[in-house]
Amino acid sequence: MPLFPPSFEALIDGFAMLPGIGKKSAQRLAFFVLSMPEGEAETFAAAILEARKKVHPCRVCHNLTDEELCPICASDRRNTAVICVVAEPRDVASIERGGGYDGVYHVLHGVLSPMNHVGPEDLRIRELVARVAAGGVEEVILATNPDTEGETTAMYIARLLKPFEVRITRLAYGIPVGSNLEFADDATLLRAMQGRTEM
Repeated sequence: MPLFPPSFEALIDGFAMLPGIGKKSAQRLAFFVLSMPEGEAETFAAAILEARKKVHPCRVCHNLTDEELCPICASDRRNTAVICVVAEPRDVASIERGGGYDGVYHVLHGVLSPMNHVGPEDLRIRELVARVAAGGVEEVILATNPDTEGETTAMYIARLLKPFEVRITRLAYGIPVGSNLEFADDATLLRAMQGRTEM
């Protein structure tokens, strides 16, 4: 015998589809939505539908936007000679929060993952090569995650861009600020040693 009405179960199932949300969290969110005033619930539902309809990839960098160009590509204050390649739109937000980068981006919308049947044709790699081939690019920063799939993707892109004679760099990885050496794993220590800089 079901505990809740079918419409409430459907709401729970909808929340449970979100990444990182288990059945209990989904149930908690569903109860919260039911407790919202009707106007707030309608605004929330309308925001989901509007974002789903209006948000799409920028025609240049493939970051999310509701215009033809995202605000970064549309800005005349950004250095278009430097392209930072990231896996997902959320990575753009992370780098922008740091405040130290004034170039532009290219969002791949994933990484190479043979186990998950994601190949080069499933990503925005062809568009990146076309941007570099068009000229005016001096440096491409490969900012994919330092895991197996991110490293594989970075190496694949580096090989494709080599003939264009642009500077290809990789984000430095190593010991996080405020941590202790004794708690760092071997791979992190190796990366930190390889990426050391002069003082």
